[in-house]
Amino acid sequence: MPLFDLPIEKLREYRPERDEPADFAEFWSATLAEAAQHDTAAEFTPYDLPLALVEIFDFSFAGWGGDRISGWFVVPRGAHGPLPCVVQYIGYGGGRGFAHDHTFWPSAGYAYLIMDTRGQGGSNYDRPGATADPYGTGNSHAPGMMTRGILDPREYYYRRVYTDAVRAVDVARAHPLVDPDRIIVTGVSQGGGIAQAVAGLRSDVRAAMVDVPYLTHFRRAVEITGRDPYQEIVRFLATNRDSEERVFRTLSYFDGVNFAARAQAAALYSVALMDDICPPSTVFAAYNHWAGDKEIAVYPWNNHEGGGGFQRLEQVRFLAKL
Repeated sequence: MPLFDLPIEKLREYRPERDEPADFAEFWSATLAEAAQHDTAAEFTPYDLPLALVEIFDFSFAGWGGDRISGWFVVPRGAHGPLPCVVQYIGYGGGRGFAHDHTFWPSAGYAYLIMDTRGQGGSNYDRPGATADPYGTGNSHAPGMMTRGILDPREYYYRRVYTDAVRAVDVARAHPLVDPDRIIVTGVSQGGGIAQAVAGLRSDVRAAMVDVPYLTHFRRAVEITGRDPYQEIVRFLATNRDSEERVFRTLSYFDGVNFAARAQAAALYSVALMDDICPPSTVFAAYNHWAGDKEIAVYPWNNHEGGGGFQRLEQVRFLAKL
C-alpha cells in the first residue's frame, strides 16, 4: 500500500474542528448513570491451565443493561499486590481468545484484564468470543456491527460496548490484587478506539496506550478509505440515501476525537502511515486533540498491523517511566 494520506509534516499539525453535539457530556453522564444502577457483580473463577508463572481466572461482570460480559484476568503466580493493571480491549471481529494468549503483561509484573466485546468473536479463528449482544439492531443495517442502531445514538451498538468498557475499569479497580490508582487502558484498532473513549469518560485512568485506533474521525475515514469496517457505513448510506444527517449525528457521540479532547491520562499512541483501514490522519486528529501528556510512535512503512512487537517494547518502556 503506497502513502495515500497527508504528509507527515501536515499530519503532525492536523487538528480538525470537532463535530461534537451540544449534549455530548449529558448523553454519556446519563448513559453511565443508568448502567450504574446494576451492580458489576464480578465473578472470578480459577481456570485450570498448568502454567507455572501465571494464574488465570475466567471472569464475568454486569455490563450495559446488566448483561454478562466475559473476559480473562491474569496475574503473576503468587502475586500479593497491589499491582498496576492493564485493561485490554479487542480489535474488530475478535473475542477474548484463549487463556494462554495473555501472558505478556503478567510476565512484566502487571495484572491483566481482557474484556470480551459483546456480539463479536465469531469471525476471527484465533480470537473466539464468549459474550452475546442480546439486542436488535434498532434499524435495518449493513452486515457487521458498525450500523447496528446507527439512526439513534441511544440504540447504537457502541453505546453498549463503551459502557461495558467503562465498567470493566470498575471491575479492575475493585479487585484486591489491583492498585486502583494504576489502571492502564489499551487496545489495537477497535480496541484502541474503545480505550480512547474510556480515557475520555473516566478521570481515574492513569495511562492509555492507543494503537492504530478505529472509531475515530468518522467523516474523514469514510471519505478516504475503501476498506472495511468503515465501508459498512458507506454501504448503509448508499442504500439509505436520506439518512446521512442522522447517521453522522449518531456517530458524533462515539467519535474518538471528542473523547481524546477530554482525556487527561498520559497517552502513548501509535500510527502506521500506510494504514488504509484506519488512515493516519484519523489517528493524528485524535492524538492532536488529546488533552493530557502524550507521545506517538510513527511506523512509516506499515499498514494496519502497525508497530507489532516493536510497539510492545515501546509500551513496556512507557509504563516503566510512569
